[in-house]
Amino acid sequence: MDKMGLDIFNLILRMIQNSFLALAHEKKLRCEKFLEEMEKIIPWEKFSHEIQPFYTEKETGRKRMEMMIMLKIYFLQQWYALSDPAAEEAVYDRNSFQKFLGIDLLSHKVPDETTILNFRHLLEAHKLQERFLKIVNAVLERKGLLMREGTIVDATIIAAPSSTKNQDKKRDPEMSQTKKGNQWFFGMKAHIGVDAQSGLVHTLETSAAKVNDRTPFKKLLHGSERAIFGDKGYCKTEDKREARKKGILWAVSDRGTRSHALSSSQKKQNRKFSSVRSKVEHPFGVIKCQWGFVKVRYKGLFKNTMQLSMLFSLANLFRVRKRLLAMA
Repeated sequence: MDKMGLDIFNLILRMIQNSFLALAHEKKLRCEKFLEEMEKIIPWEKFSHEIQPFYTEKETGRKRMEMMIMLKIYFLQQWYALSDPAAEEAVYDRNSFQKFLGIDLLSHKVPDETTILNFRHLLEAHKLQERFLKIVNAVLERKGLLMREGTIVDATIIAAPSSTKNQDKKRDPEMSQTKKGNQWFFGMKAHIGVDAQSGLVHTLETSAAKVNDRTPFKKLLHGSERAIFGDKGYCKTEDKREARKKGILWAVSDRGTRSHALSSSQKKQNRKFSSVRSKVEHPFGVIKCQWGFVKVRYKGLFKNTMQLSMLFSLANLFRVRKRLLAMA
């Protein structure tokens, strides 16, 4: 190939490359679309109002980072399962995160991992994550997306590190071991009460993994139920009688025993309510499968309970985001 032919070839190659770059720039990434949607539906003003009394400017030392940036970074940690150091690095690395935070690396300072950690500690110290769940549910209830007529109860096991190769040479004392099927698990349980119509979480309780699912059962009810749904683990004759006396539909699966097998009508009824009970799996699917919360990040129940409160708050918004955007 002569020089003229080589020049033409290079020119065509550059044109193709520029076309691909222009196309890539125009195409909106899934991550960017998700962050744009969440930014539009999160009640930022209400969250800020809860944080503001505790986020006053310090008299000495460095000036505090802008509260909204810190809150957004905290949310990014929930959505992308980021530790404090990983969150700092991700902000430097990902253009979509910088757009979401509204910062330019040339003119803005990125919070370091210690600042991110201190902000999380501030939220935990005042149990603001629990307040956020109540705020989100109040907003959704006003918009008619959370009905509170029936409740589905369920629990899931969240694994914790079982290794003793740490400074204390022992496992987390607030976690425990339990057997499910033929497999042993070490960790904690997240117990939730879910709206039977929308599948949104209205109540959260946590415990060590060995605690029976029935133990926090009544705490998962808001008290205005017309129906209660649950799997056979929640079956108890006394609760069934009590619910029926109050005129509440008891839709908890009946459980057979060795001496008294389930009748055909009981099996039919269990199948009838199974489609409603399945809604309780959706919030677990969001936080575990989509957002990667499959193992506890912190030691002890308290900090992990605060994180779960935040995760379910955001999961509730995420699951009705299309309807919220349509309303907006």
